[in-house]
Amino acid sequence: MSCVPLKRFYKELPVWVVEDHHDVVSHIYRAIASRHLPLKNIKMVHLDSHPDLLIPVNMAADTVFDKEKLFSELSIENWIMPMVYAGHVSCVAWLHPYWAQQIREGEHRMSVGRDSSTTTIRVTSTDNYFLSDGLYVSEEQLENPQPLRLNVVKVNPVKASNRSTSGRKTEADAERWGTKRARTEDDTAGEASCSEPLLRCTVTLQPADGNNGTSLGGDDDVGSTSYVVKSISAFLSETEPYILDIDLDFFSCKNPFKELYTQEEYTILKELYNFRGPSPDADQEELDECVDHRVHQLEDLEAAFADLLEDDGEETVRRWASNPGMASLAQLVSSLKSRNVCPDYEMVHQAGLTCDSVELPHHISSDEEIDRHISAVQLFLKALPRPTLVTMSRSSLDEYCPVEQVDSVQSRVLAVLESLYGPLDLHKDYENISTETPDCQPQAS
Repeated sequence: MSCVPLKRFYKELPVWVVEDHHDVVSHIYRAIASRHLPLKNIKMVHLDSHPDLLIPVNMAADTVFDKEKLFSELSIENWIMPMVYAGHVSCVAWLHPYWAQQIREGEHRMSVGRDSSTTTIRVTSTDNYFLSDGLYVSEEQLENPQPLRLNVVKVNPVKASNRSTSGRKTEADAERWGTKRARTEDDTAGEASCSEPLLRCTVTLQPADGNNGTSLGGDDDVGSTSYVVKSISAFLSETEPYILDIDLDFFSCKNPFKELYTQEEYTILKELYNFRGPSPDADQEELDECVDHRVHQLEDLEAAFADLLEDDGEETVRRWASNPGMASLAQLVSSLKSRNVCPDYEMVHQAGLTCDSVELPHHISSDEEIDRHISAVQLFLKALPRPTLVTMSRSSLDEYCPVEQVDSVQSRVLAVLESLYGPLDLHKDYENISTETPDCQPQAS
């Protein structure tokens, strides 16, 4: 008779706080090795202004089975999918604020596997988020496919009158408005129902970046507490272990590239890197052509900026600008050199990669709006099972979370976790990182 190791339980909830988001992977792997998390089919609730669901484009798929090599190749935007291909993670709920809209709202089913032609990791989703990075292949082209269920769930900040005005009141507010899930006796499909009404979250969104404020009301409206809980409860049971992952830029988020380049330069980048998606009813041939065109477009742009890094003289610029779709390159180089004799063309390319069909989110929240988002998070966490492990990313050195806000946001989020789950086993894994590192630059997210 085989002996299956029993699951282990943490006495206090471990919270690992890192600076760069991909550094949480080593802590997740440690929890797997210690049997606090299962080896396969882990579920993750991921709060972030960015999906982080891209894939290292040129990384060999088998790298996921070499832990140390894998860690060295991950980055902030692509740390989740390798864990999916390795079989560790099978369900992800991406909880996003209203200003982040990179993937369509709702449930997405896809396979993540090894592309038989390139031996890299690829995905079967036809969402523009994946198509624009050239990551799509058909199911027939995948080897060792692993299933991924992705739930994209918007979280709106609570109305000011429904949030606490001080840290001392937050737990009382959650107790009043929160509710525990109850399952019906015939709930064989795993769907959850609420035995008590959740907060009727009539959310008033504050105008931001020129958008009008929007009012939402009712239990089932997209973004309400009830909507969030029902969306997560659809795949998360009371007894299953799961990871609660929080990027602090969920509460306030910058697009750091916007501060590196002028509006004119940013407009040119959007033109150069523009992604033309397929038609809504595209067949396999059109999808393949779309990906092939996009891959060649990105390869040409990468080669152009690599060439300019070596020589950005007039002849080099003229040669590349003569390529189809790259005429505005000359204007971009001229503008960059007018402000800096030696532009960082590698960084320019990284900025361009964020300018495809949807820009990187940029919304610096007021302190009051941060509070309302934290209250919303507390409300739905109150109605969910206790997580097995909490991972948290500051994302401040590359300025995705505004550096002047990150410490305050972190302390408030930790206070909420402690009010919900009791004493925390807190690990500040970022404290040995210098905040004055001179080569710390934003990465595409």
